[in-house]
Amino acid sequence: MNSNKYFVTGYPEKVKIHLSGPSALVTTTANTQNFKVYADLSKLGVGSHTVRIQQEGLNNDLRYRFEPAKIKVNIQPRKTVSYPLQVKYSKGNVASGYQAGNATADVKTVKITGASDQINRIHSVVAQLNVPQNAKSSINSQAIIEALDADQNTVNVVITPATADVTLPITPGNSKELPVKLEAKGITDDNESFTLTSATKRVRVFGTKAQLKKLSSVEVEVDTSDVKNTKTKKIELDSKLNDVKGFDPDYINVKITRNN
Repeated sequence: MNSNKYFVTGYPEKVKIHLSGPSALVTTTANTQNFKVYADLSKLGVGSHTVRIQQEGLNNDLRYRFEPAKIKVNIQPRKTVSYPLQVKYSKGNVASGYQAGNATADVKTVKITGASDQINRIHSVVAQLNVPQNAKSSINSQAIIEALDADQNTVNVVITPATADVTLPITPGNSKELPVKLEAKGITDDNESFTLTSATKRVRVFGTKAQLKKLSSVEVEVDTSDVKNTKTKKIELDSKLNDVKGFDPDYINVKITRNN
């Protein structure tokens, strides 16, 4: 076919061929694969067609059959356009209390080649950046470029380049370091008392300027209801309790000792 004028979609990348004949010849042919399999589209015009698979180069002593024997192809006028590149990533994967800046790519526009009906479906061209869960530091990574339709389905076109180097700055939001205030929770007897200690004396707190202004310490509630003598617990810092966005670290270890 004239690949400068037309673009073909629908054909499989590979087909299966079943060979029969002299054993040595079959083995040699399977190992060397010194033949080619093709579909002749030279006499076909624009539209959908069913065409027969053919071969060239097989020894005349071999019998063969293809699976499938015929394939469906769609021939459309070839079209090449340029599209601006957008960067997409999951904003929910940025850690609480951190903020993402503007994502930038080393590619501003891409060249897209394909069947005209496929190119007409394109709604956006995006570099999909993989942001790990709870990301707290800037990311510089290679991202695959995809052409998407209005329903976010991938469009079957050739994109040049196929990838882009993307940088996403991730920095802490408004924050300040505050002391930790440990409070026992779950005491049911007025005669009970506990000593609470932690190697972590201060944590970084993230929030709005108004939220941070109100805080002088971070309240940490420690459940002591199941402590008989001494126990160490990993306690998650509660952003709702303190009315902030988050902490670094998110957890602290607290040693709980019952006072006799």
